[in-house]
Amino acid sequence: MDDRLQAAPFGVLAVSSDGALTECNDVARELLDVDSDPTGIAVAEVVPHSVEDSLLSALEGSSVSETSFEEYYPPIERWLDVSVVPAETGATVYLRDVTARRRAEKTVAELRAERRRTAIVDETRSAVLRELVASSSRAEIEETLARELGERDLWTFAWVGERRLDVDGLAVRSVAGRTGETFEAIREAIDGPATTPEERAIEQASVQVAQPIAEDSAVPERVRLAAFGDGVQSMLAIPLSYGSTADGVVGVYAGRTDAFSERERASFETLGEVAGFAVTAARNRNLLLSDTVTEVTFGVGPDSPLRDVAATLETTLALGGLVPHENDAILCYLTPEEAGLDAVADAAADSPEVVHVRKIDESGAVEVEIRGSTPLLAVSSLGGTVRRATYEPDGGQLVVDLPPESDVRRIVSTVTSEFDVDVRAKHDRERSVTTAREFRDELADRLTDRQETVLHTAYLADYFESPRGSSAEEVAASLDITGSTLLYHLRAGQRKLLETFFRE
Repeated sequence: MDDRLQAAPFGVLAVSSDGALTECNDVARELLDVDSDPTGIAVAEVVPHSVEDSLLSALEGSSVSETSFEEYYPPIERWLDVSVVPAETGATVYLRDVTARRRAEKTVAELRAERRRTAIVDETRSAVLRELVASSSRAEIEETLARELGERDLWTFAWVGERRLDVDGLAVRSVAGRTGETFEAIREAIDGPATTPEERAIEQASVQVAQPIAEDSAVPERVRLAAFGDGVQSMLAIPLSYGSTADGVVGVYAGRTDAFSERERASFETLGEVAGFAVTAARNRNLLLSDTVTEVTFGVGPDSPLRDVAATLETTLALGGLVPHENDAILCYLTPEEAGLDAVADAAADSPEVVHVRKIDESGAVEVEIRGSTPLLAVSSLGGTVRRATYEPDGGQLVVDLPPESDVRRIVSTVTSEFDVDVRAKHDRERSVTTAREFRDELADRLTDRQETVLHTAYLADYFESPRGSSAEEVAASLDITGSTLLYHLRAGQRKLLETFFRE
């Protein structure tokens, strides 16, 4: 071989007309992972096989044509740029390693594909959100989720399920897309002893992923086999959660092994949270607009942090109000019948579930922040309204208003199965719905003339805007009163407004 070709930075093979190697430089031996001198050996035994075997095909026949191509060779895990040039006695083959470039291109292509998928996911999420805003019932929300996810080209099908009340498992609420045999296998699985990813998503209130499905033992075998036959390779189970509670789930199935990246999972998780909020909002809307509500009285067992405080102090604690927070937390405002505020605060602070305690001396209440799942938080998350609650040394009582119809059974079943509570009483109660005019009339009766004038003037002067259109001094000057007098009347008026809104 010519010295220049022997020292070339690329591989060079000289092949005779009968397909034997006559010369091979060191770079070619390294690229082909050949240890000994390959001269005299058939090229088919030296060059590793590829899917197409393009090099061997190019060297076949009585004459060789000039050609070039790039091909992947699995035995040596390399991409090679191959050029075949005819010679007088056969052919010369030039080899260049292009693996690094190919991998970089693949990475870029994968990133672009992921960005395209993420954009579609975000577009779908936006479309679903627009639909959810207009949805007035859980059924509409479930149909929207299944339709918008299942009928997209990016995924094969989607289905929505909810907890069953009578037995363990899920009930199918809506499905859309090319379901094939896979969905039938899912139907069988959710009624059987094995736990599906969708059921696990509800139990753990967290997103579950299986990709590829065929290799994930957490997916029931019947589903894995059906998915393999349908060409379904990935799935994602998204809980419909609000607060710490999830009683619905969306299963999304796709034909790619890597259908759900970390970024896409995060987008779906957000979608599940928004959909869970929409379900709760629909329940609350039904509760607010209903002339009839179901009043349920729960008996609270000894496994309760607030009952523990009452038992420690041998007193009764009345719940004055509550405000759910994020991260499974809830603020409770408690009024003791006999014990002092200091004693209640100290006893509550000793509870491992309590993360914050504060006395409110003027109202005679104690603010307690409880972290973790509780009946109070569960009822609020599921759309119920806590009307009153008391905690005594030997137990407690929780009275809630629940939305009408089937949601009552669902909420009661969820709360009693997850917490140490039981149902003491349940009955439907008629209630009058306050109109906007009646609300304004009631508020006007409670406000003094001066308070109404101050509130109205501050409102028209954009005092409550951010940034403010008028300062307190400017509003006070327009009313010919001092700034301190203005703030006094504002606070008094706002207090009455909030009392009218929050209290029945």
